[in-house]
Amino acid sequence: MSDQDPKALPVQPAQAVRERSLLRNVYLWMTGGLALTAVVALGVASNPDFSRTLLSSRFLFFGLLIAEVALVWFLSARITTLSPAAAVGGFAAYAVLNGITLSVILLAYARASVANALFVSAGTFAGMSLYAVSTKRDLSRFGTYLLYGLWGILIASLVNLFLRSPAVQWVLSYAGVALFLGLTAYDTQIIKRWSQEIGDQAGEADFIRLSILGALKLYLDFINLFLFFLRIVGRRR
Repeated sequence: MSDQDPKALPVQPAQAVRERSLLRNVYLWMTGGLALTAVVALGVASNPDFSRTLLSSRFLFFGLLIAEVALVWFLSARITTLSPAAAVGGFAAYAVLNGITLSVILLAYARASVANALFVSAGTFAGMSLYAVSTKRDLSRFGTYLLYGLWGILIASLVNLFLRSPAVQWVLSYAGVALFLGLTAYDTQIIKRWSQEIGDQAGEADFIRLSILGALKLYLDFINLFLFFLRIVGRRR
């Protein structure tokens, strides 16, 4: 047994403990949301009747997409006023809706391609998150450029729905990967800043709300990163 004086042992500040706890909770909620999405997507893809209905009804498919966008907007704008249970329920509902729409991916691409894209996405996502947590560089100044890049890709993608240009699609895929790698690092550092600002002062309800909001940000970054990687490495059936 060590005879070292316990008083001489380093004491971790409450703020540092809460910071790691918030980051850990964000990643746990994000992982749970991704797992729920994967289970729903696999379930829908393995149900021929539901898949046939989803693919044959544009009204249903685009209705689900609109519901997803509306739910993300609602959670982002109103999460501070929601109860912790409502925040968790909204995040779970979004993960389920996303699983239903992403089931089309499992039907369109070979399973090996999906697995490869998922593996590459997980590795690069983890790398950018680790960089954001460990770097001393302030990434907040890149926020405006990332926002402009996001709008640029959205507009170019809509235009290419009519052009159907493989060259534009190729450029957008690589640009999308670069953009969401940047957003992953940017959002991770935002969550770290939340942790530093709230310290140990936030109540349990606010702590859960912040965890859900952070998880939603990183969930969206990961899903979009995966989709753009899949466009690059994926092989259609």
